[in-house]
Amino acid sequence: MDSPVDSPDFFASFYLVATVLFILGLKSLSHPKTAVRGNLLAMVGMTVAIATTLRAPEVQVYTWIAAGIVAGMVIAVPLALKIKMTAMPQLVAALHSFVGLSAVLIAVGTFITHSAHHELNGTLEIELALGSAIGAVTFSGSVIAFAKLQELLRSSPLLLPGRHWINMGLVAGIGFFVFQFLAEPTLFPFLVLTLLALALGFLLVLPIGGADMPVVVSMLNSYSGWAASATGFTLSNHLLIATGALVGSSGAILSYIMCIAMNRSFVSVILGGFGATASDAGAATAKKNVQSAAPDDVAFMLDNASKVIIVPGYGLAVAQAQHAAKELFEKLHRKGIDIRFAIHPVAGRMPGHMNVLLAESEIPYDVVFEMEEINNEFSTTDVVLVIGANDVVNPDAKNNRSSPLYGMPILDAYKAHRVYVFKRSMKPGYAGVDNALFYYDNCSLVFGDAKASTQAIVNALG
Repeated sequence: MDSPVDSPDFFASFYLVATVLFILGLKSLSHPKTAVRGNLLAMVGMTVAIATTLRAPEVQVYTWIAAGIVAGMVIAVPLALKIKMTAMPQLVAALHSFVGLSAVLIAVGTFITHSAHHELNGTLEIELALGSAIGAVTFSGSVIAFAKLQELLRSSPLLLPGRHWINMGLVAGIGFFVFQFLAEPTLFPFLVLTLLALALGFLLVLPIGGADMPVVVSMLNSYSGWAASATGFTLSNHLLIATGALVGSSGAILSYIMCIAMNRSFVSVILGGFGATASDAGAATAKKNVQSAAPDDVAFMLDNASKVIIVPGYGLAVAQAQHAAKELFEKLHRKGIDIRFAIHPVAGRMPGHMNVLLAESEIPYDVVFEMEEINNEFSTTDVVLVIGANDVVNPDAKNNRSSPLYGMPILDAYKAHRVYVFKRSMKPGYAGVDNALFYYDNCSLVFGDAKASTQAIVNALG
């Protein structure tokens, strides 16, 4: 008679506990105030899941498992300790690629093992084909996203001639070889459908421009979840099915919400920028003279302001200026000045990038506002400081139909009485588009390192 701890009910119970902890963790991650608790809940859930799986009767030898855990810790712990906030988006993309690659390798290994013992059946064949295809798209798409975020590839869209026809051909080819595999489960159709899915992942992400990259990172997160869920079916692991579905559905919902916030087509983004044209990539504002300002000038205006809004962006993360921004906030707050932070849905290069950055410097949550909460405030604001942001305050998104940003809601910084943009140079933002705001009469550029400029303003305020 089997021990109670070896019964299916035992494993189901603990997997249920882990799933509930994952759900509570996801719920807590929806707000910065509860995000730390959410991470802790998810970590406890993962510990329960791993411990329960290691107790499974199918696990007979722990040598390779232990080796994998140790190897992963050796790589992951130093990486987690040393990783900069600026590199977090590409790290997330890399982690998504690992999930996709794992799904492909598990599918291949399962196919080889089961075919050798003549244990394949129709249900398993469908699971293997779908798991490998979804995993391959996730892997290759995440590799391209990583390359764009790491600036190994240009961030602007790479629009291949006839790319939509090529993509449709690849989808048709994957479908054809899936049916071939189901009809005759041999290695050839299985490898071909996997290779076609790899090519599809590359071509889906290449046409995505820098302005849409946060949505792509979120979408790849969804793909990795569905890949994990498909792997769960292959391995008959109920927890992997459930948690993969959680990640997949939550990532898809977040991507949809972000697309709505950006006035982007959800279908367009997941189909590789469907509808974009080559002319979209090169819009530029006619060059005019720009005004520049020194930190002392900005300090004078701030000292005489009653309402200030700070718009953080990726440049703030690059310069590690969040702590200087905290000092500036505290100094202005003590002077009785109403100071707030405005966050665009795609500020930075992944969802929530700026929220995490501001939380790291312990800026109070109640002065951090999302775009829809604060956009009406800009017209009554004395001074706006745009620290490292670019595309999310570009008025061309509203006024220039030829701009690739056109239709994307922006933070209405241009409506303020005075705007100061902190930049190292006149180089365009991540989307590769010139910013019309720089040439507005009420805008001045503060050239230099964002951290040094912000600190100089703090010092000048006295």
